[in-house]
Amino acid sequence: MDYKEKLTALAENACTGSRILAKLSTNIKNRALLEMASGLEKETKAIVAENDKDVKNAGEKGLSKALIDRLLLNTSRIKAMADGLREIAVLPDPVGEVTRMWKRPNNLQIGKMRVPIGVIGIIYEARPNVTADAAGLCLKSGNAVILRGGSESINSNLIIAKILQEGAGRAGVPETCIQMVDITDRAAVRDLLKLDKYIDVIIPRGGHELIRMVVENSTIPVIKHDKGVCHVYVEEDADMDMAVSIAYNAKVQRPGVCNAIETLLVHEKAAGKFLPLIAAKYKEAGVEMRGCPETLKILSGIKEATEDDWYTEYLDLIISIKVIKNIDEAIDH
Repeated sequence: MDYKEKLTALAENACTGSRILAKLSTNIKNRALLEMASGLEKETKAIVAENDKDVKNAGEKGLSKALIDRLLLNTSRIKAMADGLREIAVLPDPVGEVTRMWKRPNNLQIGKMRVPIGVIGIIYEARPNVTADAAGLCLKSGNAVILRGGSESINSNLIIAKILQEGAGRAGVPETCIQMVDITDRAAVRDLLKLDKYIDVIIPRGGHELIRMVVENSTIPVIKHDKGVCHVYVEEDADMDMAVSIAYNAKVQRPGVCNAIETLLVHEKAAGKFLPLIAAKYKEAGVEMRGCPETLKILSGIKEATEDDWYTEYLDLIISIKVIKNIDEAIDH
């Protein structure tokens, strides 16, 4: 069986399961989510063992410390995954909610009701916790999901998906509603993106190159995001201690996640005081700083930022710094 045949069979099964899932009660779906959460916690040792394989492979391939951190699972992170599923379980069920009713001039009454989409394909990179997040959200909203994680996290993703399938099954949800693509060859992604007969929407989560590849190759509607180039802006009258604490935490705590900051914008009247303070903290943490010409006048020994730096999602201990005149210039940037 080639990639296309295998993926088609997987998508057919997801499609069949989605029709059953769409009609299940809120109680069954919530019970499934709780079973999935318990399963993750019970199988923590097994998950960590599989994750160790991925982390070891990532180290051998020379991936950065930040990317390996995104990949790493431990007891606390697995518990957070389980807790996330429990949080989804207590959310209101969107299925069947009537959001609007109106009457036409001919007395025809029309209503707008939320219904499941069907089968959702999610393509993502690195972070294996996305497997649980995505599966949980799709199940709660009555949608089957086909998951294709990055090759670097294949062992972690496969065991997590198996545990989630079994948990859902114990509650009466078809296990085929949660599918994990076990093919690491990138050619399989392009085959997956052509299965518009079975998959209703594709959601890519990852870097710019992944998003572009999905958009260019998919015959399925795509819901996409753009780069995660997050910014912190320090105003002229900012509390310096608070500003340093925020700018440090936002870069250093977990630099490999998509909500870590990549660019620091500083008001010109705050720059002289603030930049030496944050630079000292960043230096201790091993952060590489790249600055605009005004920043270089204040901080010595750092790299000059290029135009590309202002558009780059580093996902690493690197930050670009720009001194600006006011908040309007910050917004324009």
